[in-house]
Amino acid sequence: MRMKNKKQKLKLTYLLILLMFTLVMLSSTTYAWFTSNRVVTVSTINVHVAASGGLEISADGTTWKAIITPEDITGVHSTTYPNSKNQMPSTMEPVSTGKTIDTGTGFLKMYYGTTDNNDTGDYILTSRRIIEEEGNGNTNDGKFIAFDLFFKVSNETQIYMTNNSKVTYLNEDGKGIAAATRIAFVDEGTLPNGSEIESIQSLKAGQATYIWEPNYDVHTAAAVSNARDVYGINTQRENAARINYDGVINEISIANGVLLKNAKQSLYPDLFRTVNVDYFTKQDFTEYVPVFTLRSGITKIRVYMWIEGQDVDCENNASYDDILFDLQLTVNPA
Repeated sequence: MRMKNKKQKLKLTYLLILLMFTLVMLSSTTYAWFTSNRVVTVSTINVHVAASGGLEISADGTTWKAIITPEDITGVHSTTYPNSKNQMPSTMEPVSTGKTIDTGTGFLKMYYGTTDNNDTGDYILTSRRIIEEEGNGNTNDGKFIAFDLFFKVSNETQIYMTNNSKVTYLNEDGKGIAAATRIAFVDEGTLPNGSEIESIQSLKAGQATYIWEPNYDVHTAAAVSNARDVYGINTQRENAARINYDGVINEISIANGVLLKNAKQSLYPDLFRTVNVDYFTKQDFTEYVPVFTLRSGITKIRVYMWIEGQDVDCENNASYDDILFDLQLTVNPA
């Protein structure tokens, strides 16, 4: 762990293997952030998007390939997709969303939270909206990952997430942050095959958002203690019931006086919303999960990956992990 500007920084090396299409294409509530304002460093990104059968994939809505690489996603801005907002930063920090969409951009509204002690030593939560910008690595200071993918099918097609989809640790002694991660798909709309590329790339309907919560059934000993001692919630390390959480839906100031333990919709309905998670899976789930339906034509899907600050597992001890995202989708139900 390094010290920079008196903040503790965390090395996070993760391999992002997205959408391996082989067509083969909830209990109590708690809220937690890194109270030490830790930074998660991303040093390796490796995105592979593969397709076969009746599904085609593109990073720009015009060049259809069997496999899409990280270079495809980050390189289209300077070539065929000048208006892209693909964000793959070199650092990540906890953010939160109440699953609300900005109707002007089609973006998922994400809020960056920070914590400070008040006069009695309690943690006060504040937040500000952060909007993704084009860039990757050190050229981007975003807190989360976001990028566009385009899918082309000839008929309405149900997509399933296979049991090869998971968020795991690269090191054997993982410390919990994988249980605080989320992946979201924002359906930005569909146009018929042959539509103008400018119209396809400009889709921003934000007409449906699907959130996946992996590893809901496992917690570290530190997370169990954190839930009990800070939030009065009893859980367990394995085979745990899912814990609901309230995402941030607005900017929060010091004047709001929101204590971490009180950061919930029932007390602050203008600031938080209980998140309707569309699908959540155990650490070693075996069943394929239906995730969304593609309509006939070309569909733009915006993908988000982040560390959810309003998750019980997002606590200081958990921030020492290297994690691996695997996401595999298929048109086959099993």
